[in-house]
Parts: sequence; C-alpha cells; structure tokens
Amino acid sequence: METLGSVALGGALEDIRAFCAVVEFGSISAAARELDETKGGVSRRISRLEGRLGAALLARTPRAVTATEEGLLFHAKAREALRLLGDATESARASRSVPEGNLRVTAPIDMGIDLLPTLVVAFQERHPQIRIELLITDTPLDLAANRIDLALRASADDLPDMNYRASGIADFCMRLYAAPSYLERHGTPADPSDLQHHALAIRRGLEGPAPLVLTDRRGKRSEINAQPRLRTTDYASLARLLAAGGGIGLLPDLIVQPLVDEHKLVPVLPDHSVATARLYAITLSGLEAPARVRVFREFLREALNG
Repeated sequence: METLGSVALGGALEDIRAFCAVVEFGSISAAARELDETKGGVSRRISRLEGRLGAALLARTPRAVTATEEGLLFHAKAREALRLLGDATESARASRSVPEGNLRVTAPIDMGIDLLPTLVVAFQERHPQIRIELLITDTPLDLAANRIDLALRASADDLPDMNYRASGIADFCMRLYAAPSYLERHGTPADPSDLQHHALAIRRGLEGPAPLVLTDRRGKRSEINAQPRLRTTDYASLARLLAAGGGIGLLPDLIVQPLVDEHKLVPVLPDHSVATARLYAITLSGLEAPARVRVFREFLREALNG
C-alpha cells in the first residue's frame, strides 16, 4: 500500500480531504455540501483514492456509507497529517508578516568583529522573538546550501550578476586613521606628501610599494607611493594594529567608527578619501523575503544611515 506521503505527492491531497469529510460527516451528501462539491465529484475522488491505495476505504450500501477497517486506520493518520499540513501552511504564511523565528546571517570578519555586535544586540532587544545565528567568515557562503537568510558584503563596484537579490544598505568611504599616541610621537600629516615619512600599515595585498590615490573634497587627486611597514589579512586586525600605535592605515569608516568614538583612532587628512564603496544585504531571490529578514535589513539601513 502507498503511504500517505506518496499519495499526497501524487496530487491527491483534495481526494484525502474528501474521504476524511465523508467519514466525519457521515455521508457523501453531507461531505459534498461541506466541500461545496457535487456528490458525484466526491464519489469520484474517493474511488480515485482507493484505486491509488489498492484498498477499499468505504463500504457502500443503498442507505449508508461506512468506513472499512482499513478506512478507519487511514482516516486516523490522514486526519493528523492534514492538521500538521495546515499548521505548516499557516506558519509559512505567517513568516511573511510576523517577524519571528531563526535568522542566519553571514558577514566578513571585519564586520563581525567591529560592526555587527552592537547592532545585533540592539536589534534583538527590539525583536526578542527572533533568534540570530552569525556565520562570520571571509569566505563567501552559498545562501541556499547553508540556509542563510542574509549575507552582508561590501564592494566598491557594482556586484556581479548572481541568483540572489542585493539591496544597498549604506555607503561608506575608505579613509586614513592613526592612534593619537602615534601622532603625538611622529606628528600629524598636513598634506598627502607627508605620508611618505610615516609608518604605513595596510591590509595585505600586492608586495612592494602601496600606491595610494587620495582625493580631497574639491576633487584634487594626490598619488603617494609608500613602502608599508605593516601588513595584515583583514581590517579588524589592521584597526587594532593602528590603535596600538603601529602607524597610519586605510580603513572603512563604517567599520572603524566604534574605535573613533572611543578615541582610540582619529582620522588623518580628514578632508581626503581613497575610495567610496557600498554595503549590500544579499538575500535569496524570488518571492518576498520573510518578515524576520525584512525587519533586520531595514534595521541595519536605519542604524547605519542615522
């Protein structure tokens, strides 16, 4: 005999509902009225279901219709399965309007260390019914394969075409920063050319001199070629090297702001920037995102642009 699951997958869910209605209302006529169908339509549904199962579910006489032993056993399990299916359907529909449930978010290490902690705590205070799991890694993770609801990615260029939906969250600039202690010992650059006399710390890239193109507010560009004294793999560790007095380095203002607020770092040549970029929230494409994803995305947009 086929299982209920295989019958449902075969498209017979309405046939199962019709059979349960006959058992519960006591007749095909009553079931037909409840389902807003004809008696002949309900009879054909049950015959089709019995044919799929290879078993008689109803004993029919000119005066009555009663469930067979197999029919009673099938009804008990089918009724519970239909209830669970109804609950699952309501939960899926509710997820579109009610912000609750598990929220899996992935972000690069820099953001996971310096940007997200304060934001996530503030968000969960506002939405305690949402449980958050952070996957902090510089390795881009496939959203579908890893059941990820939202990925945060930054780019100075347009994102490549992909099978996901990308929403701009905030724009930011790459600027130069240093610790107050370093500037007290070595002086504060007044002009981009002064950088050649300072210790430069950068996120690891090509070996050799690190060309920097700084642009002031009037659009004037200055290119500086300096030999870095410190290199590291990510902005989070670079920020801490700079806070320890390791030199002057290039950091995203979005990520470094907490250290600036704590007076551990200060801008260097604040009228100049090296590049602008955008932070994106990436979600699965297709239908509208669940409410838990939408409220988190909007919370980030509001917090980072406030």
